[in-house]
Amino acid sequence: MKAEIFNFNKWIKETNPSKIKSKFDKILKKSGFKILSFCEHHFEPHGYTALWLLAESHFAIHTFPEEKKAYIELSSCNRKLYEKFIGLLNE
Repeated sequence: MKAEIFNFNKWIKETNPSKIKSKFDKILKKSGFKILSFCEHHFEPHGYTALWLLAESHFAIHTFPEEKKAYIELSSCNRKLYEKFIGLLNE
């Protein structure tokens, strides 16, 4: 078996923690990723970071409300799930 990691990152305009968490939790599940754990932190006075530990690697979000954007990144060793995630994100 060949070791491969597929990486995707993108800046998005949404910075609301509850909207982001809900949206990406749904996309990860619909893509078929197995979520092992979830961790989040709300920064003061603003800002949010969330991390999904996946059986296939991880997904993270970092918001920058002062700049009205957030950074998302997915690393996966499963090309099929990775490609499905990107397809769902672009719908």
